[in-house]
Amino acid sequence: MSAAKPRIGITLGDCAGIGPEIVDLALKSGRVPDSAEYVVIGRQPNCHPGKPTIETARAAAAALEEAVTLARRGELDAIVTGPVHKARMYDIGFKFPGQTEFFAQRCGIKNFAMCLTAEKITVALVTTHIPLRKVPRALKQSEIVRVGLLLLDFVQRRIAPKREPETPAPRIVVAGLNPHAGESGKIGREEIEIIAPAVDELNRSPITDHRSLFSGPHSPDTVFHRTIEGEFDAVLCMYHDQGLIPLKLHAFHSGVNVTLGLPFPRTSPDHGTAFEIAGKGIARPDSMIAAINLAVELACSGAPRGPKVRRS
Repeated sequence: MSAAKPRIGITLGDCAGIGPEIVDLALKSGRVPDSAEYVVIGRQPNCHPGKPTIETARAAAAALEEAVTLARRGELDAIVTGPVHKARMYDIGFKFPGQTEFFAQRCGIKNFAMCLTAEKITVALVTTHIPLRKVPRALKQSEIVRVGLLLLDFVQRRIAPKREPETPAPRIVVAGLNPHAGESGKIGREEIEIIAPAVDELNRSPITDHRSLFSGPHSPDTVFHRTIEGEFDAVLCMYHDQGLIPLKLHAFHSGVNVTLGLPFPRTSPDHGTAFEIAGKGIARPDSMIAAINLAVELACSGAPRGPKVRRS
């Protein structure tokens, strides 16, 4: 496979949602690289916009299976996934909390993480699709270190090379779990007993070259503003909405979900199926465009614009 012409597989997601619309709009936008070949994956059973069925869920699941099979064979360099409807997917036996976990399982990967990124903010999540009440018990020093190192690798490969030469070291801020990062233990001890030791371990790691690349734990109510202002390159977050709410507030139409740790790049828009606007001609393709661009960048950087499209 030519490194100069990466093949990017794009799944349509649930075709009753906006997935097919935003894929089509993205590929016709002139805002994605023409140095890549785009393979649109997925059939569209008879359906009505905004009305998901068992058949639309089955088609979405089949597209995921086809995409991961092609990528594992080396026939795709990256995958971009359209949004799926999880409740419908569960109805047909989809056993994964999300597409992130699906790809990790199919690739036999246990060291993976969910990351979302936009122009001025990147977040990675230590815990993901679990109830909020279970987060404190699920929070482990080893997991913070594991996800932190995956995030560092992503930052070093994507963000750090674009920075000014005089400030080459990545800067990752670690958010606390509790308000005010526990207020010195007065409103929570997770920062003292779990998160701070994890930060110390990260900064002692050979991967960080024993540099203090990680800072924290800091109060969660300030770290995202400080990151957007340029003080940090990324935020290591303790739970799902801690990272997704500020990212979507800041960059709802340009955020991208990327799975860290896979043997190939996998990205997706940071929004859902949007059944309520499907078929109305008002869906915006910005996040899909950003997801395609990031997939191409991770597969092969420096490509010009304007797509060549092929349907599988």
